[in-house]
Amino acid sequence: MNNKGEEDKMSVESKSNHILELSKELLDDLELNRLTGEALILKVTRLSRYVGTEEIRSWLSYEVQGYNNSDSIAKKYLNMTGRWINKEEGKAYYGPLAQIEALIESQKLKLSVMRIPDTSGDRALLAVRHMTESISLVGNIIPKLSGVRSRVWGLLHKFVSEVYYTKIFDSLSESIFDQYKNEVDSLIAEYCGSVLEQIPSVVDRLSENTPEAVSQALMTCRRIIDSFADSIFAPSDETMEIGGNILSLKADKYQNRINAFIHLNCDSTSQKKKLRQNLSNLYERVSTGVHSEVTEKEARALFLNTYLILGEVLNLKG
Repeated sequence: MNNKGEEDKMSVESKSNHILELSKELLDDLELNRLTGEALILKVTRLSRYVGTEEIRSWLSYEVQGYNNSDSIAKKYLNMTGRWINKEEGKAYYGPLAQIEALIESQKLKLSVMRIPDTSGDRALLAVRHMTESISLVGNIIPKLSGVRSRVWGLLHKFVSEVYYTKIFDSLSESIFDQYKNEVDSLIAEYCGSVLEQIPSVVDRLSENTPEAVSQALMTCRRIIDSFADSIFAPSDETMEIGGNILSLKADKYQNRINAFIHLNCDSTSQKKKLRQNLSNLYERVSTGVHSEVTEKEARALFLNTYLILGEVLNLKG
């Protein structure tokens, strides 16, 4: 791999690790209540720049700057966060999360100093009623605002946890694949080193993403399979009976010789059948793909399939 490719890989890995670390830290922030709402929103906004959708980023901007009643995403999250006071009249808590939290604290403080007046006289009943209504009003506002806050935190937790567990799964998948790749590379180097030397050429061609380069990459994939056959089962004038069919093992019968190797090294009938079918489909596709239009994505899939089937066949020797 060239220096630019190595740098790009390191950059992708560094970004992936940063996203994983940031999302893990945010989960702890949310679950341990370590940050204010404003600090939390800003931190999640940073995460959304890497992995968030346009909708998520728009929603987070409303939680920083405040909502409106004209944008479809704003309306959606006014509903989801329970901000409406009177939807028909367009009344809602349009303020950002920081303002919601400040209102909760101010209303709590206000409630803590409210007292039913200890008075008498003609105006006593009116004063008591007024204070009772005020206490009830404030007491109703606090749960409403707290509900808004809880819903926002719930949505933040959902977004962050999805990012975190997706990255965990990706890292696990990458780890499993890297381990398998290292095993296959060792086997190819041991039994057919010439094949390993051709793989960088395929990678380089695919990175060019032109029809000519894709065609050349598929041609190299076919040559890799042919070289693989020569390495694991040398050509001969003999024949072999497999499944009632007499197979020629001459130099130009690459698939036959690979199938002969599979037949001699695999005890499982179902696995033999699967490998033979996969090999047949793959060889046909990389051969016809040289002369027909194949997308870069499909070519990458065919290259990966080539690599995987070589590893699966070589693992039969274990």
